Amino acid sequence: MNAVHDALVAAFKIPVEDRFIRLAEFAPHAMVNGLHDGVSDTYVRVTIDCFSGRSIAAKRELYREIVDRLGEHGVPREHVSILLREGPPENGGAGGVAASDYDLGFEINV
Repeated sequence: MNAVHDALVAAFKIPVEDRFIRLAEFAPHAMVNGLHDGVSDTYVRVTIDCFSGRSIAAKRELYREIVDRLGEHGVPREHVSILLREGPPENGGAGGVAASDYDLGFEINV
């Protein structure tokens, strides 16, 4: 989880204290990912929900950062798949207020 968080800090410039992260772990036999036998033992799927606005350069940096940082933990880069799901700030909120109506504490247009 730290590898993904640190990659988000580096590429998307989110604050270090922004740690809204969820980990879902599955036993290798529960992963059906279409890859070769044995790959599920080290297969990692990273799904990130975020507000739209990041440049393609920032997204490419994020993908590289995630793969490099997971590689430091023994995960082969070809076993990492990343899905970035974006939505406008008005599609999220907290405390009954749309995210587009308050200061997030960081820029999303990086």
